[in-house]
Amino acid sequence: MLSSPAPSSGKLVLIIGPSGVGKSVILQELRRRHPELAFPKSATTRPRRQGEGGDLYRFLSEEEFDAFLKKDAFIETATVHGGARYGTLKDEILPAIREGRTVIREVDVQGFQSIRINPLFSGVPTPYTLVSIFILPESRDQLITRIKNRAPMSEEELARRIASMDRELSIAPLCTAQVLNREGKLEETLKEVEAVLGQ
Repeated sequence: MLSSPAPSSGKLVLIIGPSGVGKSVILQELRRRHPELAFPKSATTRPRRQGEGGDLYRFLSEEEFDAFLKKDAFIETATVHGGARYGTLKDEILPAIREGRTVIREVDVQGFQSIRINPLFSGVPTPYTLVSIFILPESRDQLITRIKNRAPMSEEELARRIASMDRELSIAPLCTAQVLNREGKLEETLKEVEAVLGQ
């Protein structure tokens, strides 16, 4: 278990990395091992899938999402493939930080760029502490192989995904820490992530 946080030691930790690098497995293990960590729900306008509970997402109508936008209730928002909107609500993040907890949130590069310049997490003094962990693959070729193996796709789609992957990898130096996720070495990866969380 990670040491219990002091009242003022709450922080937001962003997990970032290209598709296929293993972020979901890392987050799943962190959830299992560390009940003291907070894992906020992501707000989304996408339809609820069959059999899907409300553990990971807060499902909103387009009107509800717009109402939250008007109230400045989001830390960041993004529109993704299919036109669905996603967002990080302040009330899913800030109360836990104020309690001294570490909040873990997976975001894409767009979300990371928005949060790192948000006045809540930037400036002097910074109201809230932000830590970012970029999960790196062993190699670019390994990641391309994983993308190919996930599902059949056209050469055009593959080229688009590789270009997106390269853009995402270019963000790594901007993060607080970079953790290499080696094939078959999940335990080592988790120890490195936990070391960053415990700082």
